[in-house]
This record gives sequence, structure tokens and C-alpha cells, in this order.
Amino acid sequence: MQMVTPGLVLREVKVGESDRILTILTPDHGLITASAKGSLRLKSKLFSACGLFCYSEFTLFAGKTMYVVDDAQIKQVFFGLPKSIEGMALAMYLAEFAMTLSPSGGEAAAQLRLLLNSLYLISEQKKPLAQIKAVYELRAVCDAGYLPALVYCKSCQKYDGGDFYFDVEAGELLCGSCAAAAGLVPNLDAGALTALRHIALVEDKKIFAFALSDHSLEKLGRVAERYAASRLDKPLKTLDFLHSVME
Repeated sequence: MQMVTPGLVLREVKVGESDRILTILTPDHGLITASAKGSLRLKSKLFSACGLFCYSEFTLFAGKTMYVVDDAQIKQVFFGLPKSIEGMALAMYLAEFAMTLSPSGGEAAAQLRLLLNSLYLISEQKKPLAQIKAVYELRAVCDAGYLPALVYCKSCQKYDGGDFYFDVEAGELLCGSCAAAAGLVPNLDAGALTALRHIALVEDKKIFAFALSDHSLEKLGRVAERYAASRLDKPLKTLDFLHSVME
């Protein structure tokens, strides 16, 4: 059975001298594993299109244990990713994040769009890496069905004004007063709270369209990372390395 699909290569594993096993995120079939035989040979028609973080149009055949890549045509390459260790580390983290979520159905298409947009912004240096990371983390888990309650304080229904506390385990907000009454220290200022709501609730094409002070971005980043980690099945190995190069 033949299948033609666009897909983004999230992982490549060398097998033997010239073969690769690819993990590919596709919009309609989610994550698939495919063997790209001979793709490491420089003269192979698959050499470039099967590379890590390459977005290509794949022609696949169903094998006994996995798909086999028959043909691949490049749609987009993110040439700027290898230009900085920080950018490449973030890309590797986002890829592991996507593989851990293992999206399927309509969710896969949304996750693919988010990942492609994130890689583009990293490659072109269009936004701060800390902002790209926070947006991806929060939006990815929201698209996976973990949308937090961000409209108002869960205790008094206050919408804004002053600092707020975001409970990453419950996915709920407390205003500064209610947080203090519960013995909690607010972890969001006004800018970070607005950004948190923006990322979770706006349409896809607008999720990166905001700017924050360094102080607010630091608060947003800390909350987004903790909330995302609480919704994943396991800790991500690439996160420690990312922290080591971004600090």
C-alpha cells in the first residue's frame, strides 16, 4: 500500500553504513516510523529530504514492521537551526516534546503547524528563544486537551488587577489576595498573565504575536515549562541540556 504525505522529520537513527530510521510527524497520520534505505549516501535522492528537521513530501510503502520511504521531495529546510547551539538545543527539545505527546487525528495537524512555525522562528531569529519555548510548551499541551482555566480567579472570579498565582497542577488561577490567603506567592505579573491567556486562547496564526519585558517573559517561561511538564508522561532528556546552554 502506497501513501503520500507531508511530514517533518523529528528523529533520525543511523542503521548500518547508509540507512536511516526516521520518526516523522504527519498531519493526518500522526507519528510514523519509516526506513529510508541508502539515504545517507551523498548521491541518494533521499539524502537531503530525509534529514533531521526537514519538512518533505514523502512517498511511503507499508512494510512488515514500518513504512519504507520510496521517494521524498523537500518542502522546507530550516537552514538557520544549526547556526546557534541554543537554537538547535531548543529544536531538539521541541521535537522530543512532540514525540512524547504522540498526536493523532486532527490534533496531529495542529501540532505540526505549531512545530513548523516554532522552527521557522528559531531559524530566522524572529522571536526570543525563551518566548518561542514558552509559546510552544503551553500551546502544545492546550492542543493536546489540557487547556487551563485562565479566565478569572477560581475563588473570587477577579479577572485582572495586580499579580496572580497560576496553580500548574490544577491549571487554575488565584488573584493576589486569594493566593496570599492560601499562603501562596503570586508567580505571574500582569504582562505574563495576559500572554498566558493569549497563547492558550487565540487562533493559531496569532499565538506568537506579542512582546514582553524580560521580567514578564521569565515568569511566563517558568510557569509554561512547569505546566507542560506536569501534563507529560515523562521528563524530557533534552530539557536539561537546553537549560545548560540557555542560562
